[in-house]
Amino acid sequence: MKLLFVVDPLAGLKPYKDSSVAMMRAAAARGHAVFACEARQLFIRDGHARASCVALDVRAGDDWYDIAHTDACILKDFNAVVMRTDPPVDTDYLLATHLLGIAETNGARVLNRPACLRDFNEKLAILNFPAFIAPTLVSADATEIGRFLDEQHDIIVKPLTEMGGSGIFRLTLSDPNRNAILETLTRHGRRAIMAQRYLPEISEGDKRILLIDGEVVPWALARVPLPGETRGNLAAGGTARAQPLSERDRKIAETLAPWAKEHGIFLAGLDVIGNSLTEINVTSPTGFQEITAQTGHDVAVQFIAAIERSCSTAVRP
Repeated sequence: MKLLFVVDPLAGLKPYKDSSVAMMRAAAARGHAVFACEARQLFIRDGHARASCVALDVRAGDDWYDIAHTDACILKDFNAVVMRTDPPVDTDYLLATHLLGIAETNGARVLNRPACLRDFNEKLAILNFPAFIAPTLVSADATEIGRFLDEQHDIIVKPLTEMGGSGIFRLTLSDPNRNAILETLTRHGRRAIMAQRYLPEISEGDKRILLIDGEVVPWALARVPLPGETRGNLAAGGTARAQPLSERDRKIAETLAPWAKEHGIFLAGLDVIGNSLTEINVTSPTGFQEITAQTGHDVAVQFIAAIERSCSTAVRP
């Protein structure tokens, strides 16, 4: 197969932990041709969606790639285009999904589907599954959020478009900074944010559960916060611990897996704290390398094998 990975700048990817690097290594090890580009290198010319791509020689180690050559590639000529650009889901990101959507219309196979990257905000998507979530409010109104805090006593507030724990705050009734925090996050009432009841089970880890083409990866990655920290995100200093899925984890994952596949979400990362679903990550879910290193279950190989199967049965538009 010939695979294109739309990623952040290659030089900035961390080969010891980055899931996109693991995907590219697994693809190369299975004999596939690996190409990469950045979202800003997507363009349309003569009616075809294209990209300025680099062909990669991928290998192990810190010096993990060489650029073999650079070409202007037509996206439909790849067996799959894997969109792995990190949030924020800003104007540039959304424009990239529109370009990828045109590529899809012209015959390209894009994973995850561009429409689902736009339609399923990673925070808001949990509202499709009310049975699995903690009390949650989405609002730009600080007074409304204040009433929610009065009811719940202890809450987490977060922006809807960030990742890695960015912009997340814990608020209690006695917090002297609550008004300033809400003014900042809501941009003085102009931007909706999410508020959720604080879940003390975060001390045991924010669990990442991966879904690949409708299948549940059998291990969760618990991101355990540093002492005194409320965020388990690895980007915020959390410690990664792979662990088997609990009965509740598996119920959540097996309920969401067919929904994800139906909507063109080839790869999803479910975040679960205690028994509650808190996010559905569809942009660039991570955790591949940590799960593989700790359990021996090679998630990247599972991902590439799933692409192989799906490409062998896919009907191009």
